[in-house]
Order: sequence, then C-alpha cells, then structure tokens
Amino acid sequence: MPQHDANITMLSPIHQRATIAPNTFAYRIGELKVSYQMLSQQVLAVGEQLIQAGVQRGDRIACIAYNQPELLTLYWACVDHGMLFCPISPRFAPKQLIELIQTHQYTYCWLGDISNNSHNQALHEALSNDTTQQLSIDYTQHSSASAPNIDPSQGVNAILTSGSTGLPKAAVHSLKNHIASANGSKSLIDITAEDSWLLLLPLFHIGGLAIINRCALSGACVVFEDKTVSLATQLSRDKISHLSLVSAQLQKLLDSDNCDLSQVKAMLLGGGVISADLLLQLETLNIGAYTSYGMTEMSSQITTGKAGADSSSGTVLPQRQLKIVNGEIWVKGECLFLGYLTQDNFQRPTDSEGWFYTKDLGHWDENTNLRIDGRADNMFISGGENIQPEEIEAALKLHPQIDDAIVYPINDAQFGNLPAAIIKIASHSTGQPSEAELSEFLANKIARFKRPRQYYPWPDINSVGIKVVRKQVIAAVKR
Repeated sequence: MPQHDANITMLSPIHQRATIAPNTFAYRIGELKVSYQMLSQQVLAVGEQLIQAGVQRGDRIACIAYNQPELLTLYWACVDHGMLFCPISPRFAPKQLIELIQTHQYTYCWLGDISNNSHNQALHEALSNDTTQQLSIDYTQHSSASAPNIDPSQGVNAILTSGSTGLPKAAVHSLKNHIASANGSKSLIDITAEDSWLLLLPLFHIGGLAIINRCALSGACVVFEDKTVSLATQLSRDKISHLSLVSAQLQKLLDSDNCDLSQVKAMLLGGGVISADLLLQLETLNIGAYTSYGMTEMSSQITTGKAGADSSSGTVLPQRQLKIVNGEIWVKGECLFLGYLTQDNFQRPTDSEGWFYTKDLGHWDENTNLRIDGRADNMFISGGENIQPEEIEAALKLHPQIDDAIVYPINDAQFGNLPAAIIKIASHSTGQPSEAELSEFLANKIARFKRPRQYYPWPDINSVGIKVVRKQVIAAVKR
C-alpha cells in the first residue's frame, strides 16, 4: 500500500469555493442552479447522515445511479470523511451487481433514481437478499457545521475498470490524484469560474468524475445533461463552454441541424480513436477540440493535443510521465492511482521504479506526439505474422462510410487465424460498402495479409459503459 503523508490537510475544494465565492454556481440541472454555498451545506448534511448510519472512514459505498445531483453530493461527502465512493452503472444486471458488490466487499449501498422501474425493483429485490446495508439519504437537508479538514492522499473513490477479462477491477484514487490530474489538464485546456462543463460522461467512468473535480477546483459550474432536448440545443441554451465527448456523442452532435458550437471554448475527445471523417468535420468548425489518451489508473488524461487529421493523442501533460519500451506504454506520476481494491485494502502493481504497465502499444511520431498502436492483449498471429487489430481498424475508419470497426481472429486450417472485421456504418451512409470496395480501399493502407477476409454488420447491443467493449461486440457476432 502506498505511503501517505498524514501531516498535510486541507478543505475539500467544494468548501473552499463556498468560502471564496459562495454565490457562484456549483451545478445546474434544467432551470435549477445550486450555489457552492448551498452545495457545501448539503454535502455536510449528507456526511452527518452517513456517520449516523454507521459508515466509517475507509468503508466502501456502492453507488448505483445514473448522473444526478445526489450522486455528485454523495461523492463530496465521501471526500470529507475518507469513505470510498464506488459508483456502478445501473445497466449491470442485478446478478452482476451483487457479484461486483460481494467481490469488492462494498459494505454499504445507495441506489439512486433509475427510470426503468422494473429494473429498479429487481435491484431492490436482489439487494434485499444481500448482506450489504442499503443507505437512505435525505438530500434536502442542510448543515451549518464547520467543514472538516481532510488528508488529500487518502482514498476517496473506486472506479471500475473496463477489464478485458473477468469482473472489472476497482481502481482507487485520492483527491491528490484528482488535483494533479486537473492541474495538468488545465495547463492546456483552461477553465475558470466563469465557465461551465457539460457532464455527458457518467460518474461511474473516470472521465465523468474528472469533470466534477476540475470544475470544483476552478470554481466552474457542472451542467447536467438535459435529455428532454437535443445536445445541440442544450449547448446553445445553457451557454456551455466545455464538454467531453466520445465518438458516438460527437457524431450525433455534428449530425444535428442546429449544431452551433461558436460559444464552446474546449471540446475534449476520448473513449477511443476518433474517425478521420469526424476529425475532418471538426476542423471545418474551427473550435478548440482536443484528442487525448487516458486511463482509469491515471485519473483520466495522460496525453492531450489539438484534434487534427493526424489523429495523434498529443503530448504528455504535466505531473505525468510516460515511456515506451519495446512498443509498450508505461506510465507513472502524481496522477497514478493508489491501487486496486483488495479484500483488506488496495494494491498497486508497479515495477521497482514505480512504473505501471498499461498493456497499450504506442510510438512517438516525428512531432513527439503519442500515437496509440493498440492493445498488447488484442494481438494475434496469422500465418506466422503478428496482427495488431487496431492498425486495421484505424485504416477501416478512414473510409467515409465507416464510423467504427472491430477486427478479431477467425480460425483457419491453413493460417491458424485470419482477420475478420465488424463494421459500424456512419449514420449518413446509405449502406455498407462491399467487400470488393473495402479491399480496394485498404490496398494502399495496410499489407495484404492484414486485410479482413470476412465483414460483419455491427450488432445491436447495450453496453454498461461509455467505451465499446470488444469482447461483447465480438461475442454478439459469433452467436
């Protein structure tokens, strides 16, 4: 377990802001605007209720909810008292949720407002048969108590990773991790107390949690998504200055008839490679769009750069370190998480010098920008040749009719494996390109032996996260 400096204490950023600028807005949802002073008082009241319920420092609270103000308030109450905020996607089946709760030994559970009543009822029934204690919290209460001093190096949250095999691991972060992450991000993407960041990414994803930490540290306003209007409408109506998007959200936005991004200062793109077609559309809009490479274990962004046709992931941000050894990416720095949850504590798998192996592959280009080449655990061998699926996927996504692609091996008696591709057609496309057309398109982009031998349409599946889960898509096609 990493060593902490218990001598350094501070007020949570929420309470600091309530002292500095009490009347500025901490968050907005629809027409409701809540000031930092009011949020501070709500956070203190929730903390008092957690203590009354018997929750102690270090206890793990499973928080099953979509984005809502109560989830944000609960996170900051956990920060105040060193309790572990453990957000989980409600999209998990009840049986999976119980398995996650039991595996990671979450001793308490809070179930938020979930619109699907049948699913909500199934969750309640499953949880009632489990030993986890369900929390009932009144978020309308306020407290005028003094805010506590906190140790910023203690664990405050556990975010589930999108692990490639088995149950997701739970990565623990400290407020110190989040502060380092926010400071590094701010060095390139400035955010001030006059700004607002639209919360499109879920708080059970590190990208969503990073947004609320960045806003609190800068005194900016978190704006919750309004699902009653289009994204384009909300951006204009609420005068959004910053937003984070994944590829599918960006595509939907750019396809809108009333897409006006003139007031947007910064757009941070993540969640995987952005297609060349989307990047080209962004270039014509002349806005501050950034591509990035990040991961849960590094508290979100690691590298960031201006979005462009070169599709690089930019350069390393301050307070991070990144090295490439034999094509494999290793990272460390002040953003590096405390470790994965274990039965008694948490454990960080690093080498003797503190480097963390990401399992990602990459290289530096001629402009010292990072380029991601794929995942070490996705590679397969075809006829004695190493095949990196992400290289083929990147080439396919250069096609204007293709929005996404996943390449995987299919068994072959002669070559052992051959590449096959699952194709997601762009929304503006009239149909999937033929195999002959795709072969011709790839002819001058990748070697012949790397070209897919079979093409399959993208399956209709639901995902529990914001990233495409390769194994889930491939399994759906194989059925």
